[in-house]
Amino acid sequence: MSMHSSGGTGRQGSSGGQRRPAAHGSALIAASRAALRAAVSAALLAAACVIAPASPALAIDVAQVPQHKQTKPGLYVDAREAYALKQQQGDKAMLIDIRTRGEVSYTGVASVMDAHVPLLEHPANAAWDEKAGRFRLEFNNDFDAEVARRMAAKGLGKHDTVILICRSGDRSSKAANLLAELGYTRVYTVVDGFEGDVAKDGPQAGQRVVNGWKNAGLPWTYKLDKDKLYLPQP
Repeated sequence: MSMHSSGGTGRQGSSGGQRRPAAHGSALIAASRAALRAAVSAALLAAACVIAPASPALAIDVAQVPQHKQTKPGLYVDAREAYALKQQQGDKAMLIDIRTRGEVSYTGVASVMDAHVPLLEHPANAAWDEKAGRFRLEFNNDFDAEVARRMAAKGLGKHDTVILICRSGDRSSKAANLLAELGYTRVYTVVDGFEGDVAKDGPQAGQRVVNGWKNAGLPWTYKLDKDKLYLPQP
């Protein structure tokens, strides 16, 4: 009888044990699923970081961008952010200086410039522009074709990052709009440009000392690389 009693106790223990392990097993399955989800999420995040390099955290309040510097793409960086973006993306980003040949010759260029493609240029024997207070500028009809050539030479296309810089962010906004119309989807304009905005008051009023690439202490040089410069065909 003791054996029967023991057997009965064993069956009861087995019956009770079937309920407890079942609950315990469900908890283990749930935990395993949660761990799997976490692992998959981490893998996807890691893959995303590899596929899409991070952009710098943009500090510019778009609402503060002057109307004449706003663009259809709506992608704005200041000089420091432009440098950070170029450093992050390297050869996957194209930094194009769109100033005139005279400007790059006498004021220097960003050390990380990839190409010089003027949007506007002084024609030979340029007349004085009374309204603008400077010698007349004309649109460079080779601008879009030269940008396309420079992009293709680096293995880049219309969906890659383009960073445009001019003197203070005015011409670069116009160039960004033009490229957007041509199908380029990631065109940034450097809102303070290479030399920066003009001080409105103070002892340096009228001078470009407010912001810009040079005033930010970013790397630049007077030494020009002929291979990166715009040389119009005769």
